[in-house]
Amino acid sequence: MNYLKIIFIVFLSLLAMPNSYGQKDKQKELEERRKIILEEIKQINSLLFKTREEEKSVLSQVEDLNTRIQAIENLIRVTNQQANLLTRNINSNINRITQLREELKVMKKDYAEMVRKSYKSKNQQNRVMFLLSSESFLQAYKRVQYMKQYAAFRKRQGEEINRRTQELQTLNENLIAQKKDKQRLIDENNVSKNQLVKERKKQQELIATLKKDEGTYTAQIRAKQKEADKIEKEIDALIKAAIAEANRKAKESNKATTATSGGFALTAEDKALAASFSSNKGKLPWPVERGMVVKSFGTHRHPQFPNVTTNSSGVEIATNDHEPVRSVFDGTVMSIQKIRGANITVLIQHGDYITVYSNLESVSVKKGDKVKTKQTIGNVAKSATAGKTILKFYIYRNNSKINPADWIYRM
Repeated sequence: MNYLKIIFIVFLSLLAMPNSYGQKDKQKELEERRKIILEEIKQINSLLFKTREEEKSVLSQVEDLNTRIQAIENLIRVTNQQANLLTRNINSNINRITQLREELKVMKKDYAEMVRKSYKSKNQQNRVMFLLSSESFLQAYKRVQYMKQYAAFRKRQGEEINRRTQELQTLNENLIAQKKDKQRLIDENNVSKNQLVKERKKQQELIATLKKDEGTYTAQIRAKQKEADKIEKEIDALIKAAIAEANRKAKESNKATTATSGGFALTAEDKALAASFSSNKGKLPWPVERGMVVKSFGTHRHPQFPNVTTNSSGVEIATNDHEPVRSVFDGTVMSIQKIRGANITVLIQHGDYITVYSNLESVSVKKGDKVKTKQTIGNVAKSATAGKTILKFYIYRNNSKINPADWIYRM
C-alpha cells in the first residue's frame, strides 16, 4: 500500500511540472514588461519633466501628467500580476514540500524495514551457505542474481532518498527566495501607489484650473489641431510633388513600370527595396535612439474635454534636445523643405514607401542622397512654446498614410 502511495504522489508531481515551467515563463515575461515600464517612466521623467512647471502651459502639464499616471498604473498592474503569480508559486511549493515530506517518511520507513530484514536474514544464514544449499547450478546462478538485484535495489532506494532530500532542501530555499521577491514587489507597489495618489491629486488641481476657463483651453486645443492639419496638408503636397517628379524621371529612364493611381512608377530596384521594407514591418528601428511617443496615430477624444477630438497622421516622439534623427531604412532622400511651424521636413523614399521626419533644426543630407538604415540625417528642434523636443514622424505608402506603430519595433 505504501508503494502505491509513493507512485500516486510522484504521478501528481509529474502532472504539476509543465504548469511549473509555464509559471516560470510567465514570471520572466512579466519581469521583462515591468523593466520596460520602469524604463518608460524614467524616460517620461527625463523627457517630459525636464522643463520647470512655471514655464509650461497648464494643458501641457496635464498632458504630461496623464502620460506619467498611465505608466504608473501599468507598472502597478504588472507588479500585482507578478505578486499574484508568486503567491501561486509559493502555494504550489508549500504543497510540493508537504508531498515530499510525506513521501520521504514512507520511503525511509520502508527502507529501514528492508535493511532490518536484510540484517536479520544475514544473521540466520550467510551467503555462502545460501549458495551451497542450491539443488542445481541453475538455482545457484539464480540465487547470485537475486542477491545482486537485492543489493542494487537497496542502493537505488538509498540514492532516491538522498535525491528527494536534496529536492526538499532546494524547494525550501526557493520558497524563502520567492517570499523575499514577493515582499520586494509589494514594497515597490506601495511606493508606486503612494506616488499615484500624489500625481492624481496634482492632476485634479490642474484639471480644476482648466475647467474654470474651458472655452479658452478648448479653443487652444482646436487652434493647435488646425495648425497640425495645415502642416500635414503641406506634407501631403510635398509627397504628391515628389512622387510626380520621381515618376517623370523614371519615365525618362524607360526603366519603370506603370504607376498606380497617385503612386510611384517603380523600377525593378524600387520594387525590391519596397519588398524589403515591407518584410521588416514591426522590426524597423526608431527614428531617434532615445524617445517616447506622446501623440499616437489616428483620431482621439481629449481626456479632459470629451467634446474635443484631435487627429494625427503620424506620431509625435518626445526626445532629448538636439537628438540625432536617423533613417529607419535604406532609401533615397526625395525632398527637404522648410515648413512653417514644423521647421525642416525630410522625405525619404523606400520603393513605394516614404518616411517623413518633421521638425528638424538641421539636416546632414541633401536631396538625392542614398541613405542607410540608422544613418543620421539631422537633429530635432526644440519647441520654444512647449518646452519639449518633438519629432513628428510619418510613414506613407504612395500617398496613403499608415500607422508608424505597426512598423517600428515596440512603438
